[in-house]
Amino acid sequence: MGIVVRKSFPLASETTFPRGASDIRRPKVGRRPLFVLLWVPWAGWERRLSSVLEHPLLLPLATAARPRGRQKPALGARRQARGGLPRAPPRGPPPPQMCPDSAAGRPRARGKPNICSQLSRRAQGFFTSDAGMVQRTNLGILRKLVCQKSTKFKNVWTTHSKSPIAYERGRIYFDNYRCCVSSVAAEPRKRYEMPKCSKSEKIEDALLWECPVGDILPSPSDYRSSLIALTAHNWLLRISANNGEILEKVYLASYCKFRYLNWDTPQEVIVVKSAQSKATALARQAGIQPSVLLYFAVFRVIPLSLIGMLEINKKIFGNGVTDATISHGMLIVMHNSGLIRLYSFQAITEQFMQQKLDLGRACRWGGTSGTVGESPFGIPCNIKITDTPPLLFEVSSLENTFQIGGYPWHYIITPNKKKQKGIFHICALKDHSLAKNGIQEMNCCSLESDWIYFHPDASGRIIHVGPNQVKILKLKEIENNKTQHQVAEDFVIVADREEKTKSLLTVTASGRVVKKRFNLLDDDPEQETFKIVDYEDELDLLSVVAVTQLDTEGKAHLDFHCNEHGTLLKSIPLVESWDVTYSHEVYFDRDLVLHIEQKPNRVFSCYVYQMVCDAVEEDENMSSC
Repeated sequence: MGIVVRKSFPLASETTFPRGASDIRRPKVGRRPLFVLLWVPWAGWERRLSSVLEHPLLLPLATAARPRGRQKPALGARRQARGGLPRAPPRGPPPPQMCPDSAAGRPRARGKPNICSQLSRRAQGFFTSDAGMVQRTNLGILRKLVCQKSTKFKNVWTTHSKSPIAYERGRIYFDNYRCCVSSVAAEPRKRYEMPKCSKSEKIEDALLWECPVGDILPSPSDYRSSLIALTAHNWLLRISANNGEILEKVYLASYCKFRYLNWDTPQEVIVVKSAQSKATALARQAGIQPSVLLYFAVFRVIPLSLIGMLEINKKIFGNGVTDATISHGMLIVMHNSGLIRLYSFQAITEQFMQQKLDLGRACRWGGTSGTVGESPFGIPCNIKITDTPPLLFEVSSLENTFQIGGYPWHYIITPNKKKQKGIFHICALKDHSLAKNGIQEMNCCSLESDWIYFHPDASGRIIHVGPNQVKILKLKEIENNKTQHQVAEDFVIVADREEKTKSLLTVTASGRVVKKRFNLLDDDPEQETFKIVDYEDELDLLSVVAVTQLDTEGKAHLDFHCNEHGTLLKSIPLVESWDVTYSHEVYFDRDLVLHIEQKPNRVFSCYVYQMVCDAVEEDENMSSC
């Protein structure tokens, strides 16, 4: 499990901090005052976490961390090595190839069926003994196709827009989510387009909800994927992801401006967050500041039901409160001193809820009557904290950066001093002790700082990204001391660059030639530099975007690495030029690569690549089967 708390970043800021989970794989409309990522490793972890879950911070997470039904094994799980003598490693650098311990399946052995044999066995029903076996086999076949030499990724579609472009699971959204284009076909085609609306009714943020497997839902429309959307005039909409039909709508409130959507529990509980309250001109002249910082509206998604409306009051949490969020059952409050405090949202709801409210029911509140969730009554603030709730955990970190993850539970912070920026401390959650080799620093000289986060594959590893290398770290027990852990390198991905030092010749007035030497920055545009690192969970591949400035334009390529060993499996050149001063997002989703670029004057470009195979080589492979 991992939690990341981060201050405001602009749209498409993945050049400074990567995406890792499904919650941040989508571009957001507008700016985020913070965001939280939470990765929970389900399968096979309950046995190892039994002792750690007794920590008070993790009590509200213990219920959320229970696996639902049978869990499929991780695609990249290590397999036990087969018997026999190991082969001698070949001389020289290995070319890109399939990793022997890939997400596609088990270690390669003699007599293992190739792709054609697997397709034939699938057609004959050999993979039906396990509910997830067919899916894992299909993804294994797709991974082999993606990484084989004859496979190319072709730019099949390019478009431009004056409004932000968003992508989520095969759907490209334009015009503030009003227009949806499917990227699954050979060439992207329009799926639907909603009627035009005024600026005050535009969609400001949205999340994609997908039907859970095995649950009985009250309405047939609930079994279809939906877009949960927040409009500029405080309406929460549930829109059909297939045709754009509005299925449900709820009016939130008139006493604040709601702007952000986020998952509390992914695909189950949604959090609608307001903008921070600002004092009026008269109040500022009088020196009066509003006591309420912001509001949260929390809902269960299907069926759409209200949990409660909560306010963050400075009189309770202190005047130094700068921001807050709700994630995985915890209220996370940040202070201007760098302090981060965590509280149980469930305990707050049970202790401070004044009245239970149901959507669509008549209600009398504050002397007025109306229907909950309908205009103009909206939703009253029924959770008002009157006293400081019990504290679960607190820590101080520079710029409120804070993450939890790994096994056993550790957290990552930056010491709360400006000169410590770029230095990360990995500490044990149970006693705040620093892990051995727990101070991580890239020792690089660059304009953009490096970043670090827990791996979203639930392996407990850590990804540390710098301009010229990507380190995959792991937590290990220290021999003869099981209570303490150390941080060790699992593998390192290094940029393809030459070590070179430029010389600058100057001639003095006397005619003497003076040679001055200087080193380039680690993220100098003329050298290959890592800009984006992402994880494709279904194919178990690390995708790394590397950029090099050639003459007047930059060229980028997307590399696929084995998530287990870091082996380079495939490299895809991007045909469009890459300007390092622009904001970029790159998505790798199964057989699709999508590049979204934000240029000056709010011009957005979208480049779609799809997997194609060379016909000649494909025929040769088919004949050899």
